[in-house]
Amino acid sequence: MARATSEVGLAPQDAFSVLPTTLRDDLLNAFNEIVNNYREHRWEPSELNGGKLCEAVYTICKGWLEGGAYPPRAVKPSRFPNKCWEMESAYQQVPNSRSARILIPRMMIGLYDVRNNRGVGHAGADVDPNHMDATVVLYTAKWLVAELVRLLHTLTTDEATAVVDGLIQREVAWIWAHEDKKRILRKGLTWKQQTLLLLLTESGDVNEGDVFRWLEHPGLPSFRKDVLKQLHKSRLVEYDVTARTVRLLPPGVTAAEALLPSD
Repeated sequence: MARATSEVGLAPQDAFSVLPTTLRDDLLNAFNEIVNNYREHRWEPSELNGGKLCEAVYTICKGWLEGGAYPPRAVKPSRFPNKCWEMESAYQQVPNSRSARILIPRMMIGLYDVRNNRGVGHAGADVDPNHMDATVVLYTAKWLVAELVRLLHTLTTDEATAVVDGLIQREVAWIWAHEDKKRILRKGLTWKQQTLLLLLTESGDVNEGDVFRWLEHPGLPSFRKDVLKQLHKSRLVEYDVTARTVRLLPPGVTAAEALLPSD
């Protein structure tokens, strides 16, 4: 299967290749834990918080500011908010460092504060405070990871966001995967629905032949005409008839996630 890349040519897998593998894993595992828990409506403070992510982001920022001296694992400093504030003055001589020493640390302070004060201080009962706070955690986490990508690769915000979208590991309980095979174990879904769900577990462009093979669809011509082209027409996927690749569009992500269990 071809390796997925973002629109800027940077494979999501390479976004943090400059980091030690263990530190990169600390960051991405914490990030994907937030994304997956949010998707599965696990919004309780003990299930969805940005503490681990903050530790990894802090460690990476500090390493970048110190000339690329990255430790092997994420480090949790004592008095975390104070350490974030101190980065502004401690590294003011580092050129082009505003994001690493000011913007990212201040966002981390906010995320850390939400982590320690989840579900309290909200007036009214119209909005579930855990859901509201979890949403803040999710989108702050996405911003932080995108900003790290920008920092390490000098990309625009839109370019970095596209890379981050590719880093999200979307797991569906009733999709079985082994080596280069995938099978949908839930019955009663249309070919279009199955296609959307399979694409939800991938990032970037996917070869149409892979999706066709995973589905065990009876015929490639009808798969192209009745499934891929129809999904493309509905703006749920982007189907490239020349390259024979398909990728999920934002409305397609929404449609696929609507098929997932709500609990």
